[in-house]
Amino acid sequence: MMKKMSMPTSKTSLVLFLCQIISALDVPLDSKLLEELSQPPTITQQSPKDYIVDPRENIVIQCEAKGKPPPSFSWTRNGTHFDIDKDAQVTMKPNSGTLVINIMNGGKAEAYEGVYQCTARNERGAAISNNIVIRPSRSPLWTKEKLEPNHVREGDSLVLHCRPPVGLPPPIIFWMDNAFQRLPQSERVSQGLNGDLYFSNVQPEDTREDYICYARFNHTQTIQQKQPISVKVFSTKPVTERQPVLLTPTGSTSTKVELRGNVLLLECIAAGLPTPVIRWIKEGGELPANRTFFENFRKTLKIIDVSEADSGNYKCIARNTLGSAHHVISVTVKAAPYWITAPRNLVLSPGEDGTLICRANGNPKPSISWLANGVPIAIAPEDPSRKVDGDTIIFSHVQERSSAVYQCNASNEYGYLLSNAFVNVLAEPPRILTPANKLYQVIADSPALLDCAYFGSPKPEIEWFKGVKGSILRGNEYVFHDNGTLEIPVAQKNSAGTYTCVARNELGKIQNEVQLEIKDPTMIIKQPEYKVIQRYGQVSFECIIKHDSTLLPTVTWLKDNDELPDDDRFLVGKDNLTIMNVTDKDDGTYTCIVNTTLDSVSASAVLTVVAAPPTPAIIYARPNPPFDLELTGQLERSIDLSWIPGDENNSPITNFVIEYEDALHEPGVWHYQTEVPGTQTTVHLKLSPYVNYSFRVIAVNKIGRSQPSEPSEQYLTKSASPDENPANVQGIGSEPDNLVITWEPLKGFQSNGPGLQYKVSWRQKDVDDEWTSVIVANVSKYIVSGTPTFVPYEIKVQALNDLGYAPEPSEVIGHSGEDLPMVAPGNVQVHVINSTLAKVHWDPVPLKTVRGHLQGYKVYYWKVQSLSRRSRRHVEQKILTFRGNKTFGMLPGLEPYSSYKLNVRVVNGKGEGPASPDKVFRTPEGVPSSPSFLKITNPTLDSLTLEWGSPTHPNGVLTSYTLKFQPINNTHELGPLVEIRIPANESSLILKNLNYSTRYKFYFNAQTSVGSGSQITEEAVTIMDEVQPLYPRIRNVTTAAAETYANISWEYEGPDHVNFYVEYGVAGSKEDWKKEIVNGSRSFFVLKGLTPGTAYKVRVGAEGLSGFRSSEDVFETGPAMASRQVDIATQGWFIGLMCAVALLILILLIVCFIRRNKGGKYPVKEKEDAHADPEIQPMKEDDGTFGEYSDAEDHKPLKKGSRTPSDRTVKKEDSDDSLVDYGEGVNGQFNEDGSFIGQYSGKKEKEPAEGNESSEAPSPVNAMNSFV
Repeated sequence: MMKKMSMPTSKTSLVLFLCQIISALDVPLDSKLLEELSQPPTITQQSPKDYIVDPRENIVIQCEAKGKPPPSFSWTRNGTHFDIDKDAQVTMKPNSGTLVINIMNGGKAEAYEGVYQCTARNERGAAISNNIVIRPSRSPLWTKEKLEPNHVREGDSLVLHCRPPVGLPPPIIFWMDNAFQRLPQSERVSQGLNGDLYFSNVQPEDTREDYICYARFNHTQTIQQKQPISVKVFSTKPVTERQPVLLTPTGSTSTKVELRGNVLLLECIAAGLPTPVIRWIKEGGELPANRTFFENFRKTLKIIDVSEADSGNYKCIARNTLGSAHHVISVTVKAAPYWITAPRNLVLSPGEDGTLICRANGNPKPSISWLANGVPIAIAPEDPSRKVDGDTIIFSHVQERSSAVYQCNASNEYGYLLSNAFVNVLAEPPRILTPANKLYQVIADSPALLDCAYFGSPKPEIEWFKGVKGSILRGNEYVFHDNGTLEIPVAQKNSAGTYTCVARNELGKIQNEVQLEIKDPTMIIKQPEYKVIQRYGQVSFECIIKHDSTLLPTVTWLKDNDELPDDDRFLVGKDNLTIMNVTDKDDGTYTCIVNTTLDSVSASAVLTVVAAPPTPAIIYARPNPPFDLELTGQLERSIDLSWIPGDENNSPITNFVIEYEDALHEPGVWHYQTEVPGTQTTVHLKLSPYVNYSFRVIAVNKIGRSQPSEPSEQYLTKSASPDENPANVQGIGSEPDNLVITWEPLKGFQSNGPGLQYKVSWRQKDVDDEWTSVIVANVSKYIVSGTPTFVPYEIKVQALNDLGYAPEPSEVIGHSGEDLPMVAPGNVQVHVINSTLAKVHWDPVPLKTVRGHLQGYKVYYWKVQSLSRRSRRHVEQKILTFRGNKTFGMLPGLEPYSSYKLNVRVVNGKGEGPASPDKVFRTPEGVPSSPSFLKITNPTLDSLTLEWGSPTHPNGVLTSYTLKFQPINNTHELGPLVEIRIPANESSLILKNLNYSTRYKFYFNAQTSVGSGSQITEEAVTIMDEVQPLYPRIRNVTTAAAETYANISWEYEGPDHVNFYVEYGVAGSKEDWKKEIVNGSRSFFVLKGLTPGTAYKVRVGAEGLSGFRSSEDVFETGPAMASRQVDIATQGWFIGLMCAVALLILILLIVCFIRRNKGGKYPVKEKEDAHADPEIQPMKEDDGTFGEYSDAEDHKPLKKGSRTPSDRTVKKEDSDDSLVDYGEGVNGQFNEDGSFIGQYSGKKEKEPAEGNESSEAPSPVNAMNSFV
């Protein structure tokens, strides 16, 4: 056995492992490239460590290896050189290291027993095989012995000893009689694990003279027989009953050591009368589920795939009516070495760094030793680039002479593991593997991917050029992939041409040209249309197409997504499909599909077939059920069924459907078996083994199906081995260190016999491991523990039953469990495209660090502050997910002139990896929103005073305001327009030199350096003779819009008791204005039933004042978005607050009730009586408390100038600190070309609690929700 040499372990080994530089080269799987590159030897095939051979056949010891140049082979035997040239019986296969020892021509297998090891060597290093122990199998004869007859009293126990000869491998034992029939076994009589035959108590029928023990030696295919043993049972009356006594094992306790992964077999056989029953328990725990089986009539406890957790005390209890006996077996599970991380090959460039890591576990802990080219590393030639640190070899600044093959040996007292891993240092000039002048053709506006597969050492740098003398390609319109591929996300006509790929490193330079052609997309310019046709008529569908002249289209017609019926009535023309003599079967959906080599388009239309005018017809009905079913010709796998048809009821029977019931596995459930034409009344049926069949027949005509016939008699088929294996075999890890193998179990009738089980096998892919197999019960899952994280496994599941195995199953590839990604994306860059859009780039993380299936990347971003206000406030993060191995994405919906932060994280099936460092970026200025208000006061004969508020969202630094105004005559005609530019720091203006008694219309907006924002309009009139005008006036019309409704408010000056109305319509539409009457004289109204994302115009008028109404205002409803914010009504703090408010109100009501009953005055009413203003008091702006109580009869309008609607919702533009901005982030996604397909949403504004006519103060709940 190979042992490890001791060496010190540095305390820094763990740190070095965590911080190692992953710099190994990836060698493309290009056959021509692999043939040209030098490579150290790799053992590809070898014989098993413990190799038992048949002494009658030639001994073949396998050793195959690959390398460049091809390796030479040598062997050692028992630790010394084995010179095959000196032994005429030994030859080595050509171009191979496999030895053939000729035994069949006079050689003796015993002469070649020993420990063999193969070495494969070339100029780059030497790889070695495992120690292969060669032992010939042995099947010695039974020693002759004189056996005395066994005379036993009825009811006593008896043990018949087998004591087979010691063979290699050990024989299989079974008991038979002289007629070669197996002796029956039961709870009373059974064979032990050692081969002895145990009788718990003998009975008279046990008397016989031919108890014969047989030993079968599988390697030599021989069976040895012991001399017959005679047993004679004599009776005594009465037979004495006895309590249980254990025959094996003896004593009260024993010990058992088993290795991890093996099958643990524990046995208890007891004597007693009546026959004892055996029960098993684990002290202080439970027997492992899904891995525990009971055999030999529960006398043997079998636990498969044991692990260290299965150690403990197992107790067997034998019990009958007279008492019990027990025995405790102390089980210790040890473990031969097993891999945690096996060393992997390294391909490095000169001057690079790398590591070889060898991690193994076992019980006891295995020791680790290293060899270089088959020689212990301590005595191997020194390499200054190499440093050994326990289970890790660290390479620094390697050179070509550093190439070698290293062996890691992990060993303990129960076995060893040996793994070869080479370090191959290559210095290679660049090579381009993509064929020269390769032609790429793509459809316009689609992505184009131009390949430039390359290899070189050191890794070459790749550059792309367009045209013969074009400059190097850069910019956002191109994506450069790490594998050399150039991606043009949106290829246009001008993208066509010659592209040159250049690969260079310090050893040379090479280039390759490819061609790109852009084709016009294929379009259906006239699509098929919906048709309704009477039966027996004719119909035609058109499909006229337009395509690129260089592409050859093919047009295919489908009916209901399937091929057209094979019928001459269907005529396919160049641009149409015609159906002649239409029938009911032609009803359906017809699809025209146009395919070229580059794209495909389709269009569909529905054909509805209707009946001609009805005429009297014969009454048709479904057929009567068949009867008199008869089974004949019974065979193991087939049977004949016949029947007599029932009445067809004026509609000929078209076919018969045969169904079957399996009374053994699924009684009462009928399954489809087959169907035959209506002219046939017998059928030959194929059957499955181990099924109790019953059959029934159903007749079918054009009207429908008959009732089922009465069932036939039952027929039970014989058992057989399974014909098929489980389907849908998968291997997906649920934890980082396991592999969960699942499959769809066979159904009852598929088992073909009793005792259905599954043989589950697995091995790590591309590691040359042997298959590991376990046999499990009829379950659908098996968990392999202790696997490396996210490595591929080959998996197969084979069915078996008591009669044998199913055919060899196919292999599937699964993966052990995923773990969270290890590293964050690097080199995160942000390119700001405009004031609301940015593009983020990052470098993809190495796939090895993903530790799972790469699902994509997530970008977390949030606004830090608005640069125009220089104030910080908390904003929830937004999240965008980019599927696949994307390296860029677009961030839409940003706020202008703001500071943002973002980070990027990689995502696999387990979750997210660490975040990259936060990246700060700023958005440029944008145009401002409209000024928050415009008031016109102090009218005189020739002047007006204008006051305004700055925009709610300046979106930059305000540079100025623009005021435009023009007079309006009595016929509402507009006069000349005057424009005035006002500095940004002004908030009022007095307009002089105006005409007296004249109405003016004003247009007012703000500007930043980017441009002008939305404007606000207002109208005002100069006075006549310095007397306040008596005409009515409606001004300052404002709106607060949500998705489907808008709050309209205004200010009114004029006579009292005026009834208002609101007119509105779609902006820019020529449709008539819609009119809504305002109930009472209030100065607000709620428009409902609006369309989301639509611009509306609105104006307010007064009834009875002919032609008088306000100026128009324009507003836009919010987009229809699904809110992702948390509903405030479900938050714990809000529920608690509302409970506190409700409790406070309840206390106040109780106090008021007590005071009123005592004759006291209601305090709130006192306050109301003393209050001078009869209006409803709003919520206080400064502290958020509720206003004073208002009697329900005081339905007065709000104060003039108030801009808060009665339902207390706050107009979003009026408050930059609206809670709408504090919504949770929205998970969006992008298409492959980076275009945004996600949705952004804020919290929807609450609809008013009352209808259009409500003017009551809001409830506390509504008052709170109005700010959400």
